[in-house]
Amino acid sequence: MALPESLTVIPLDNRVLLPSVVMKLTMQGKEATALIRKYSRLSEQRKMAHIACIPLQSLPSENSSVNSHSNSSENSSDSDGSLPEIPAEERALTKSDIDESLVKPSERNRLLMYGCAARIIRVQRTSLGVFTVIVEGVGRFEVDRYIQEGPTLMAKVKYAESFTKDELEEAKDEIIAFKALAREFLLKMKDLQIPEALTQQISKLIDTVAAPVLADLLVSIIETTFEERLLMLHSTDIKERLQKASEWMTRQLHVLKISEQIHSSIEGKLNKKQREFYLRQQLEAIKQELGESDSTGGPKDEDDAALLGRRLAEANLPKEVNIIAQRELKRIKKLQPSSSEWSVTRNYLELIADLPWSKKSEEIMDITRAKQQLDDDHFGLDHVKKRIIEYLSVAKIKGDLKAPIICFVGPPGVGKTSLGKSIASALSREFHRISLGGVRDEADMRGHRRTYVGAMPGLIVQGLRKCGVNNPLFLLDEIDKLAHSTHYGDPAAALLEILDPEQNNTFSDHYLNVPFDLSTVLFIATANSVDTIPEPLLDRMELIYLSGYTFEEKLHIAKSHLLPKQIRAHGLEEDRVSISDPVLLQIAENYTRESGVRTFERTLASVVRSKCVDLAELRESGKESDYVSEINKEDVEEILGISTYEKEVAGRESIPGVVTGLAYSGSGNGGILFIEASKMPGNGELQLTGSLGDVIKESAQLALTWVKSNAHLLKLAPTQYDNLVEKFDIHIHMPSGAVPKDGPSAGVTFTTSLVSLFSGCYVPSTTAMTGEMSLRGQVLPVGGIKEKVISAHRAGIRKIIMPYRNQKDVQADVPANVKADIEFVYAKNIWEVLEAALIINNTEKWSARTFESHL
Repeated sequence: MALPESLTVIPLDNRVLLPSVVMKLTMQGKEATALIRKYSRLSEQRKMAHIACIPLQSLPSENSSVNSHSNSSENSSDSDGSLPEIPAEERALTKSDIDESLVKPSERNRLLMYGCAARIIRVQRTSLGVFTVIVEGVGRFEVDRYIQEGPTLMAKVKYAESFTKDELEEAKDEIIAFKALAREFLLKMKDLQIPEALTQQISKLIDTVAAPVLADLLVSIIETTFEERLLMLHSTDIKERLQKASEWMTRQLHVLKISEQIHSSIEGKLNKKQREFYLRQQLEAIKQELGESDSTGGPKDEDDAALLGRRLAEANLPKEVNIIAQRELKRIKKLQPSSSEWSVTRNYLELIADLPWSKKSEEIMDITRAKQQLDDDHFGLDHVKKRIIEYLSVAKIKGDLKAPIICFVGPPGVGKTSLGKSIASALSREFHRISLGGVRDEADMRGHRRTYVGAMPGLIVQGLRKCGVNNPLFLLDEIDKLAHSTHYGDPAAALLEILDPEQNNTFSDHYLNVPFDLSTVLFIATANSVDTIPEPLLDRMELIYLSGYTFEEKLHIAKSHLLPKQIRAHGLEEDRVSISDPVLLQIAENYTRESGVRTFERTLASVVRSKCVDLAELRESGKESDYVSEINKEDVEEILGISTYEKEVAGRESIPGVVTGLAYSGSGNGGILFIEASKMPGNGELQLTGSLGDVIKESAQLALTWVKSNAHLLKLAPTQYDNLVEKFDIHIHMPSGAVPKDGPSAGVTFTTSLVSLFSGCYVPSTTAMTGEMSLRGQVLPVGGIKEKVISAHRAGIRKIIMPYRNQKDVQADVPANVKADIEFVYAKNIWEVLEAALIINNTEKWSARTFESHL
């Protein structure tokens, strides 16, 4: 079959394709896609697609032998020895042509004037616009001229003539010698246990393929340089090709024989480990001879053991640690680098050298600057900032201070983690965060012993190695999420020594196995709840509680931090989004109901994204001047949909038997809950529903007992001997039955609900209460006052009844703006609670005397 005289040029950089040799090429771009389509059309017609694989001339910095060789061709150079250039008018390409072309402009003048025609065997699409093309060389050619056809560079070629019988007869001696050499090479490959499939294929080729073709194939298999393959491609004389191929084959056989002799002598004298060490040394020497050794760090002036010794000396190790390190260093010098023990010992010594035994970061005790930074980073949290400033002040006066273990406890999103970063910045300490959520293995904290495969130090030592100083700030995040008492050991128990200021100056990691002083490390832990933290661990930490934010605090945080952050994150200028305070409050009250601000921030991000959509659409239509940056309340409803939350008490009707209570979740979240009581004909049984725990059930039983025993004083029974519930069953329900409820703070609420039920009086929906009650009617104090009051304020409560002994909690913890909006009533006994809560006929407050006149 005649080969085409005009072929698409495919440049080969540092590669040479010879006839009968198969090669894999990678192509991409529009021109490559067009070539693949042409191949597909010809395949359907059962025709072959051909290309011109032309090597590129070596760059001037590379070996110049190719240049001298290529210039020897009478058609490959002009009189001055340079490569012929493509005429300028034919090379004038647009940018789009250059992007589509397979031959880049920088490669055009490096194309040689000879190459190999190839037929496309198979095409695979590897990714979008990228193709893997398998080609087979079919014939040598010399380039007559290059022609630019659009983005495609074509080559007009003249094929080398096929060899004749007379030429083969003249090269008979060279053919016989080459075939014998090829068979010897095949035997050596079998001795080296080359895959049988390859040796069988080569054996068939030796017996069936003509010697010139076999020479091209074997030159592609053996180790030859780029210049030698170029010489093979350019040679048209059969004798010359066979002589060159024989020369290179003989060189390859010598290399294989010498290598075999070295291996056999080594095997006879050395054991396995020694032989492997010797071979590695030989490999390194070969690489250096070839110029392939790692020269990034210069020549190896010192071996690994000497380098480790120098690093250990620079680490300024404590005396006890230095003794152990030097002992291990002596051991490593006696070990072979190929042994597993050598690598384990080296890793251990590298860890010792990397740890900051005596490196400290200089603390800047600037109280004024620390106050300013804490105020800039966090709004509110006054008691937390006060504690931090106290620590800094003592450290400044005393000069040093054993670091306390602080634990921030609060609901998600209130700034516990970011507060730790601010403290580190205020102290000029390195900051490192360790996430303890889900850690279930004691070795994660203390490390694995070096006897185990894959042993590594614990999270504490790893953090010290990363920080590079021995006085960083470690944030132990989510310490309440540790897995406890598993068969891997208890990680919380491993923290006992780490977090004890009296013990952690000699902390011992299992991997390190020498004491390390942690007394200068400032540990700060965070937790959502202390219920799951073991008592011994809890005893070692100073707890600082962070409650939820009020709406006013959220408003300030949104204006100062959240909204500007989201505007920048979405690529807008700050004046492109404008949200007024009432609109921000609407988003906080109606679309987020949380203690922190994470959901609030995500909701603000949704609003900002909607403005991005508006701006993009107006820009596309050329009406950017119509863009409105302000967002009003109507826009919020259109963007976010209907309100997710509403004032929980605003729309409720005041009904006898229904009372609003206050709850605390234990994770820093407060909330309101409704207690509903109803009576029905029966025999005095009490039924409780709403997923209630044992403690809250006992509060309900106690409330009913108190109401029955005081029914006559309450004017609910004619005499003190009458049973108030003799003919009734009582059902008390707390809605949201899927949510478990428990706790000792609902006693007064249960009592008020029962009195309201039997008296017919009601409690206003904007009045809430909290407190426990004794059997004698005394109102007992409860916890979580700040969280309860803030949640009540969010829900629209305007009057709160609570124990008298909790008055100090309100004065100390509740924000001033919340106290201004709510009326507080402090009760010492249940009678004061009832008088403050119950209403008759919408106007008159209830008491035993007024109730009697009302009857």
